[in-house]
Amino acid sequence: MLTDVLRRRLAQFPAVSLVGPRQCGKTTLARTLARRYFNLEAPEERTRLDATWAEVMTGPGPVVFDEAQHWPGLFSRLRGEIDARRKQNGRFVLLGSIAPGLMRDVGESLAGRMAVLELAPFCLGEVANLDRLWRSGGFPDGGVLGGEGYPVWQENYLRAMSERDLPTWGLPAAPVVTQRLFRMLAAEQGAILNLSKLGQSLGLTHHTVGAYLDHLEGAFLIRRVPAFAANLRKRLVKAPRLYWRDSGLLHALLRLPAGDDLLAQPWVGASWEGFVIEQILAARTARGMAQDAYFFRTHDGYEADLVLESGRRREVIEIKLTSGPTPEDLARLRQVGTLVGANQLTLICRVRHSVIRANLAVANLPDYLERHQ
Repeated sequence: MLTDVLRRRLAQFPAVSLVGPRQCGKTTLARTLARRYFNLEAPEERTRLDATWAEVMTGPGPVVFDEAQHWPGLFSRLRGEIDARRKQNGRFVLLGSIAPGLMRDVGESLAGRMAVLELAPFCLGEVANLDRLWRSGGFPDGGVLGGEGYPVWQENYLRAMSERDLPTWGLPAAPVVTQRLFRMLAAEQGAILNLSKLGQSLGLTHHTVGAYLDHLEGAFLIRRVPAFAANLRKRLVKAPRLYWRDSGLLHALLRLPAGDDLLAQPWVGASWEGFVIEQILAARTARGMAQDAYFFRTHDGYEADLVLESGRRREVIEIKLTSGPTPEDLARLRQVGTLVGANQLTLICRVRHSVIRANLAVANLPDYLERHQ
């Protein structure tokens, strides 16, 4: 699905940046299209590119630059090459493991010359087993394709992020502090973000914790879902909600053993909620759909896990870990829909048979995603 979007963007822009977490499959995807490939994390590859620059720039594309953030000077050089042949599209693919918002040189050098696409780990539809995907997460080597990856792979991934990658990308925290922050954020899955509370536990200011979360979000580890703002007479929660983006990383941090029953865990509802939200948002991002995502909650208890806006469409989604939704669930959903002015209401749960109508759906996750392809 994302391959088609990548091809379209290459036809429209001189360069495309494909971003996403480490080891999610960016390199595998890009090399299916590459004429030349350079891994800029390796010093010898940067030397090889520098020595053959003129040949590479005049040769056929696309040329793939992997882990492009390791050579910041690349972006200004590419700007000159693009401007020299401005009408030629599809020349470069830049791969990165941090969001362009943390890569200042991308914004300054390649604005208007480059499209940005985000690749997530495996999602439902790419793998058939929903419960395995939920338990072990979507990273190809983490167990979703079988084998015994979980939780050893996830634990080593998180250790490498805290000890090597995040410090390299500018996070000033010591690895032991980062690892403590990881565990604290896992315990706060789906909760309203309280920076002061996190800061007190870590001995840091709330401003410092917020800056640390910027780095974790930029590395595609967490997602902060902002609160939906509406002109209501009710008091609204304004702080964002926090989720780990990959459920396998979350479960490893929560110390879920490989053989334990996921459904028996006290935090399973928050895990399911975050998993469903990520599947929905990743699927829409892979199709190149523009969207804004929020959650909604009033101080007197009206809430929705997800409010999606795209053009004139506003959809309210409530997520429940149940196979038997009640009439009260639907009544509450309708009340929230009225409050936010939604024109689509969706209850996602684990029902066997989905009921999907024009503006109201009670659906399981696979049916919902298939309908919105």
